[in-house]
Amino acid sequence: MGISRHATAHWAGDLKSGKGTLSTPQSGLLDDTRYAFNTRFGDEKGTNPEELIAAAHAGCFSMALSAKLSEAGFPPDTIDTRADVDLSTDGGPTLSAIRLKTLAKVPGIDAVKFREIAEDAKENCPVSKALSAVPITLEAELQG
Repeated sequence: MGISRHATAHWAGDLKSGKGTLSTPQSGLLDDTRYAFNTRFGDEKGTNPEELIAAAHAGCFSMALSAKLSEAGFPPDTIDTRADVDLSTDGGPTLSAIRLKTLAKVPGIDAVKFREIAEDAKENCPVSKALSAVPITLEAELQG
């Protein structure tokens, strides 16, 4: 049996002047969090789908990298990952690129082995697999 999570979205109005809210009832992290055209394509405060995908990908990749490093005998001290998700508007909105940038403190590992394990985590974390239609790049750096 797998795990199932859910979120809810409410939208009212047309695309440009309408407004919506997002909630994650199981965790309570998002509770009627605002999103709208201008939070996605402008500078208004609120979230947007690309930001949420970036957060999910950064978190999933970091957990996958931790697991794979530990399995290889190199449990990490810390992993910090940033995910940038690009939305192209040419020819209609589409996710055009994802860039993962991670900095990890991992005792006893060399840069070549770390890079190999990081690439494996990038290819095999569940969110990377789900987003496989989008080009994903990785910059992986060892700290210290």
